[in-house]
Amino acid sequence: MAALGALVKKAWSVRRLVVLLCAPLALVPVLLSLPPKEGRCLYVILLMALYWCTEALPLAVTALLPIVLFPFLGILPSNKVCPQYFLDTNFLFLSGLIMASAIEEWNLHRRIALRVLMLVGVQPARLILGMMLTTSFLSMWLSNTASTAMMLPIANAILKSLFGEKDTSKDMNRGNEENQASLQQNKLYTVPTEMQFLASTEDKDLTEEKEVTCDALSDLKKEEEYKTNIWKGFLISIPYAASIGGTATLTGTAPNLILLGQLKSYFPECDVVNFGSWFMFAFPLMLIFLLLGWLWISILYGGINLRGWKTKKSNIRVDAEARAREVIKEDYQKLGPTKFAEQAIFFFFCMFAIMLFSRDPKFIPGWASLFAPGFISDAVTGITIVIILFFFPSQKPSFRWWFDLKAPNTETQPLLTWKKAQETVPWNIILLLGGGFAMAKGCEESGLSVWIGGRLHPLEGVPPPVAVILVTIVIALFTEFASNTATIIIFLPVLAELAIRLKVNPLYLMIPGTIGCSYAFMLPVSTPPNSIAFSSGHLMVKDMARTGLLMNLMGVLLLSLAMNTWAKSIFQLGTFPAWANIHAENATAVLTAVENVTLSSLNKI
Repeated sequence: MAALGALVKKAWSVRRLVVLLCAPLALVPVLLSLPPKEGRCLYVILLMALYWCTEALPLAVTALLPIVLFPFLGILPSNKVCPQYFLDTNFLFLSGLIMASAIEEWNLHRRIALRVLMLVGVQPARLILGMMLTTSFLSMWLSNTASTAMMLPIANAILKSLFGEKDTSKDMNRGNEENQASLQQNKLYTVPTEMQFLASTEDKDLTEEKEVTCDALSDLKKEEEYKTNIWKGFLISIPYAASIGGTATLTGTAPNLILLGQLKSYFPECDVVNFGSWFMFAFPLMLIFLLLGWLWISILYGGINLRGWKTKKSNIRVDAEARAREVIKEDYQKLGPTKFAEQAIFFFFCMFAIMLFSRDPKFIPGWASLFAPGFISDAVTGITIVIILFFFPSQKPSFRWWFDLKAPNTETQPLLTWKKAQETVPWNIILLLGGGFAMAKGCEESGLSVWIGGRLHPLEGVPPPVAVILVTIVIALFTEFASNTATIIIFLPVLAELAIRLKVNPLYLMIPGTIGCSYAFMLPVSTPPNSIAFSSGHLMVKDMARTGLLMNLMGVLLLSLAMNTWAKSIFQLGTFPAWANIHAENATAVLTAVENVTLSSLNKI
């Protein structure tokens, strides 16, 4: 196995090197087949897309290519490219990441998770529901990967209390070897040492002291199958809930913020998408999808038995559930009484959410209306709250200290230190967002987006509701194999131009495309949460494929339902807005100019 792993790693390195060196040469015909500026911009975009899909370079490094290539190729000057990496959208995302660091620092997420599990009960179906609700809630504010990594150890402790140590069969061991090879080949995300709770199993030689009847053996086999299915159901529900939960807020996942940033680039007058309006649209969608996903996973993996509602539980299961209840209570008690720092973090977390939601909720005037129009954004709100975390004390302040001259002058620890923020905030995501915004700016300034729109004539006859379903399916399939952030960066400019061609509100296509990027459930390589669960060694690709296929289908249908019902009133999707009409008129003028330049060049030839 070691030799096979080394061979796979060497083959992957060679493939990366080949892509890195050959891709720029292979894409040269693009430069020659289009008008000069549009061709150069498309060349950069295709090169970045290829690097992102193959990971020939780290994703964040690929995102830096516009800083180099756009000025050298005459697409954009550097003073227009570099600011795209520090837009207010990036700072909104940064504020969410810093808030997540503070929550992790004081273990508030663990207290919330255990409390929810104590409330929902210990039957397997209820526990899966509790895990999914908690994971999705955390994923609304933390990254999907962090939420999954936080919840898996809790799930492990519960599973051990229900079933004891998981004994893997020969088939499972063989599958584990296949999974490890797949991990190395596909460069899936590795799990930290403390997370590898399911990958290490002990071989036990069980000696039977007395013979058992055929009926007892049959019952034992059924119990083992039940145990395996519940174990898989727990493992697979957590990454799915993280992906679903991340869609509920603008800061929940990177594609949501890329949509916001590209809207500001393409349609500067568009102000209907903010934290409050997005939450009103996406939160009900998340709840419905989460409930249906829970039902599907519970039925598929035995948490809910449709044919045995009245079947009496075995004593083994009753005892196991009692042990699980005790484990949850014991873990919760280990946290001790709620600390002042936890209370403070929870207060600022609530303030963070409430202020973002109430800044400009659209259906009533928000608190931002008290200030000059256009001066207060979601980024201002988020950064205001997280700055307080760096000086607010983590211990309850004593007012007597100010009047006691003999009191020691000890420095109080804040809720969050900058050193901790540096270590825990994934700064590479900020660069990835910036690369997407720089790419969108290049498409707009070079006229590439207009050129793409001019090639979408065959799609003008497609009914808009059908277009929504097609867009969601295509993007959901594409993101099964590529980064969801890279996927939405590539597709959003095309969707904006397609919407203008169809004479529908651009949000009608751009929002489904954005959320569809998070609906990647079928493969381990689709998302980092899927990779973390898969790397445990107890899930097969076929498990994810059969579960994720229906999840993808449900996501597409629910998203189409949402876009044609309550989203229409929230985002005014029933009309072609003035801010899109202005862009369409400008695009038509630019397209006419491009065609004139092209025709004059041909006449000279």
